[in-house]
Amino acid sequence: MSGVIGRLEAVGLRYGRTVALDEVTLDLPAGCMAGVIGPDGVGKSSLLALVSGARALQAGRVTVLGGDMAEARHRDAVGPRIAYMPQGLGKNLYTTLSVFENIDFFGRLFGQDRAERKARIASLVAATGLAPFVDRPAGKLSGGMKQKLSLCCALIHDPELLILDEPTTGVDPLSRRQFWELIGRIRAGRPGMSVLVATAYMEEAARFDWL
Repeated sequence: MSGVIGRLEAVGLRYGRTVALDEVTLDLPAGCMAGVIGPDGVGKSSLLALVSGARALQAGRVTVLGGDMAEARHRDAVGPRIAYMPQGLGKNLYTTLSVFENIDFFGRLFGQDRAERKARIASLVAATGLAPFVDRPAGKLSGGMKQKLSLCCALIHDPELLILDEPTTGVDPLSRRQFWELIGRIRAGRPGMSVLVATAYMEEAARFDWL
Protein backbone atom coordinates (compact mmCIF):
# COMPACT_ATOMS: atom_id res chain seq x y z
CA MET A 1 0.00 0.00 0.00
CA SER A 2 2.81 2.37 -0.91
CA GLY A 3 1.51 5.94 -1.04
CA VAL A 4 -1.84 4.92 0.46
CA ILE A 5 -2.61 5.23 4.16
CA GLY A 6 -6.13 3.85 3.93
CA ARG A 7 -8.41 1.96 1.58
CA LEU A 8 -12.18 1.50 1.59
CA GLU A 9 -13.67 -1.33 -0.47
CA ALA A 10 -17.46 -1.51 -1.04
CA VAL A 11 -18.09 0.01 2.40
CA GLY A 12 -21.68 0.31 3.54
CA LEU A 13 -23.23 1.67 6.72
CA ARG A 14 -26.85 2.01 7.85
CA TYR A 15 -28.62 3.57 10.81
CA GLY A 16 -31.86 1.59 10.87
CA ARG A 17 -33.41 2.18 7.45
CA THR A 18 -31.21 5.19 6.72
CA VAL A 19 -28.29 4.51 4.39
CA ALA A 20 -25.25 6.56 5.44
CA LEU A 21 -22.68 4.96 3.13
CA ASP A 22 -23.42 2.82 0.10
CA GLU A 23 -20.72 0.79 -1.69
CA VAL A 24 -17.97 3.36 -1.07
CA THR A 25 -14.63 2.41 -2.63
CA LEU A 26 -11.78 4.85 -2.09
CA ASP A 27 -8.01 5.04 -1.70
CA LEU A 28 -6.75 7.63 0.82
CA PRO A 29 -3.31 9.01 -0.09
CA ALA A 30 -0.52 9.11 2.47
CA GLY A 31 1.66 12.07 3.44
CA CYS A 32 -0.73 14.83 2.39
CA MET A 33 -3.86 16.70 3.50
CA ALA A 34 -6.81 14.81 2.04
CA GLY A 35 -10.31 16.24 2.25
CA VAL A 36 -13.83 14.83 2.14
CA ILE A 37 -16.24 17.64 1.24
CA GLY A 38 -20.02 17.71 1.23
CA PRO A 39 -23.08 19.14 3.00
CA ASP A 40 -24.41 17.89 6.32
CA GLY A 41 -25.94 14.44 6.33
CA VAL A 42 -24.07 12.82 3.43
CA GLY A 43 -22.02 10.40 5.57
CA LYS A 44 -18.70 12.22 6.06
CA SER A 45 -18.60 11.64 9.81
CA SER A 46 -19.55 7.99 9.38
CA LEU A 47 -16.71 7.48 6.90
CA LEU A 48 -14.13 9.13 9.16
CA ALA A 49 -15.31 7.16 12.19
CA LEU A 50 -14.81 3.91 10.26
CA VAL A 51 -11.32 4.93 9.15
CA SER A 52 -10.37 5.84 12.72
CA GLY A 53 -11.69 2.57 14.12
CA ALA A 54 -14.22 4.41 16.32
CA ARG A 55 -17.21 2.78 14.61
CA ALA A 56 -17.78 -0.90 13.81
CA LEU A 57 -17.80 -1.90 10.15
CA GLN A 58 -21.09 -3.30 8.81
CA ALA A 59 -20.27 -4.05 5.17
CA GLY A 60 -17.16 -4.01 3.00
CA ARG A 61 -13.56 -3.65 4.09
CA VAL A 62 -11.54 -0.80 5.60
CA THR A 63 -7.74 -1.07 5.56
CA VAL A 64 -5.71 1.54 7.47
CA LEU A 65 -1.95 1.60 8.09
CA GLY A 66 -1.52 -1.77 6.43
CA GLY A 67 -4.17 -3.83 8.20
CA ASP A 68 -7.88 -4.65 8.42
CA MET A 69 -9.76 -2.35 10.81
CA ALA A 70 -12.35 -5.10 11.39
CA GLU A 71 -9.69 -7.05 13.32
CA ALA A 72 -9.44 -6.08 16.98
CA ARG A 73 -5.74 -6.93 17.14
CA HIS A 74 -4.94 -4.53 14.29
CA ARG A 75 -7.13 -1.76 15.75
CA ASP A 76 -5.32 -2.10 19.07
CA ALA A 77 -1.94 -2.01 17.33
CA VAL A 78 -2.60 1.07 15.18
CA GLY A 79 -4.71 3.01 17.71
CA PRO A 80 -1.67 4.88 19.07
CA ARG A 81 -0.69 5.83 15.50
CA ILE A 82 -4.06 7.49 14.76
CA ALA A 83 -5.47 10.72 16.21
CA TYR A 84 -9.19 11.37 15.80
CA MET A 85 -10.89 14.71 16.49
CA PRO A 86 -14.66 14.05 16.36
CA GLN A 87 -17.20 16.58 15.15
CA GLY A 88 -18.39 19.14 17.71
CA LEU A 89 -16.60 21.80 19.74
CA GLY A 90 -14.41 20.18 22.37
CA LYS A 91 -16.06 16.75 22.07
CA ASN A 92 -12.87 15.02 23.25
CA LEU A 93 -12.33 17.39 26.21
CA TYR A 94 -13.13 17.21 29.92
CA THR A 95 -14.73 20.57 30.69
CA THR A 96 -13.80 20.71 34.39
CA LEU A 97 -10.13 19.93 33.76
CA SER A 98 -7.71 22.72 32.90
CA VAL A 99 -5.98 23.09 29.53
CA PHE A 100 -2.83 21.50 30.99
CA GLU A 101 -4.75 18.68 32.70
CA ASN A 102 -6.62 17.76 29.51
CA ILE A 103 -3.45 17.41 27.45
CA ASP A 104 -1.65 15.68 30.32
CA PHE A 105 -4.46 13.13 30.56
CA PHE A 106 -4.05 12.14 26.91
CA GLY A 107 -0.27 11.94 27.36
CA ARG A 108 -0.82 9.53 30.25
CA LEU A 109 -3.12 7.41 28.07
CA PHE A 110 -0.25 6.92 25.64
CA GLY A 111 2.19 5.95 28.39
CA GLN A 112 4.38 9.04 28.33
CA ASP A 113 6.39 9.76 31.48
CA ARG A 114 6.10 13.05 33.34
CA ALA A 115 9.16 14.71 31.77
CA GLU A 116 8.07 13.79 28.23
CA ARG A 117 4.51 14.99 28.84
CA LYS A 118 5.73 18.29 30.27
CA ALA A 119 8.01 18.95 27.28
CA ARG A 120 5.37 18.01 24.72
CA ILE A 121 2.66 20.08 26.44
CA ALA A 122 4.93 23.13 26.57
CA SER A 123 5.63 22.81 22.85
CA LEU A 124 1.96 22.32 21.90
CA VAL A 125 0.54 25.19 23.97
CA ALA A 126 3.26 27.50 22.65
CA ALA A 127 2.45 26.52 19.05
CA THR A 128 -1.30 26.99 19.54
CA GLY A 129 -1.18 30.19 21.60
CA LEU A 130 -2.70 28.45 24.63
CA ALA A 131 0.34 28.96 26.88
CA PRO A 132 -1.26 31.88 28.84
CA PHE A 133 -4.37 29.77 29.51
CA VAL A 134 -2.92 26.46 30.78
CA ASP A 135 -4.74 26.76 34.12
CA ARG A 136 -8.14 27.70 32.64
CA PRO A 137 -10.87 25.00 32.69
CA ALA A 138 -11.69 23.74 29.19
CA GLY A 139 -15.34 24.64 29.74
CA LYS A 140 -14.38 28.31 30.07
CA LEU A 141 -12.63 28.49 26.68
CA SER A 142 -14.02 30.07 23.49
CA GLY A 143 -14.99 27.79 20.60
CA GLY A 144 -11.77 28.45 18.73
CA MET A 145 -9.65 27.81 21.82
CA LYS A 146 -11.50 24.56 22.51
CA GLN A 147 -10.63 23.34 19.03
CA LYS A 148 -6.99 24.26 19.53
CA LEU A 149 -6.99 22.36 22.82
CA SER A 150 -8.66 19.37 21.14
CA LEU A 151 -5.90 19.46 18.54
CA CYS A 152 -3.22 19.51 21.26
CA CYS A 153 -4.81 16.44 22.86
CA ALA A 154 -4.86 14.69 19.47
CA LEU A 155 -1.23 15.51 18.68
CA ILE A 156 0.35 14.70 22.06
CA HIS A 157 1.49 11.27 20.78
CA ASP A 158 2.86 12.21 17.30
CA PRO A 159 0.25 10.34 15.22
CA GLU A 160 0.94 9.12 11.70
CA LEU A 161 -2.67 9.82 10.71
CA LEU A 162 -4.62 12.84 11.97
CA ILE A 163 -8.39 12.70 11.33
CA LEU A 164 -10.34 15.94 11.70
CA ASP A 165 -14.14 15.82 11.43
CA GLU A 166 -15.41 19.31 10.52
CA PRO A 167 -12.96 20.89 12.98
CA THR A 168 -14.00 24.50 12.35
CA THR A 169 -17.79 24.13 12.31
CA GLY A 170 -19.26 26.52 14.87
CA VAL A 171 -16.22 28.79 15.26
CA ASP A 172 -15.86 32.35 13.98
CA PRO A 173 -14.09 33.11 10.64
CA LEU A 174 -10.93 34.47 12.31
CA SER A 175 -10.59 31.36 14.49
CA ARG A 176 -11.15 29.17 11.42
CA ARG A 177 -8.32 30.87 9.55
CA GLN A 178 -6.02 30.63 12.57
CA PHE A 179 -6.82 26.92 12.94
CA TRP A 180 -5.78 26.13 9.37
CA GLU A 181 -2.65 28.25 9.67
CA LEU A 182 -1.82 26.22 12.77
CA ILE A 183 -2.38 22.94 10.91
CA GLY A 184 -0.06 24.21 8.16
CA ARG A 185 2.72 24.95 10.67
CA ILE A 186 2.29 21.57 12.36
CA ARG A 187 2.43 19.75 9.02
CA ALA A 188 5.60 21.64 8.11
CA GLY A 189 7.21 20.25 11.25
CA ARG A 190 5.83 16.74 10.68
CA PRO A 191 6.05 16.19 6.91
CA GLY A 192 5.34 12.45 7.17
CA MET A 193 1.98 12.91 8.91
CA SER A 194 -1.14 12.20 6.85
CA VAL A 195 -4.21 14.36 7.51
CA LEU A 196 -7.80 13.42 6.62
CA VAL A 197 -10.39 16.18 6.98
CA ALA A 198 -14.15 16.40 6.52
CA THR A 199 -15.59 19.85 5.80
CA ALA A 200 -18.66 21.52 4.37
CA TYR A 201 -16.75 24.73 3.50
CA MET A 202 -15.54 25.14 -0.09
CA GLU A 203 -12.91 27.73 0.85
CA GLU A 204 -11.37 25.28 3.30
CA ALA A 205 -11.30 22.56 0.68
CA ALA A 206 -9.12 24.82 -1.47
CA ARG A 207 -6.31 24.32 1.07
CA PHE A 208 -6.23 20.54 0.69
CA ASP A 209 -3.84 18.54 -1.49
CA TRP A 210 -6.45 15.94 -2.47
CA LEU A 211 -10.25 15.92 -2.44
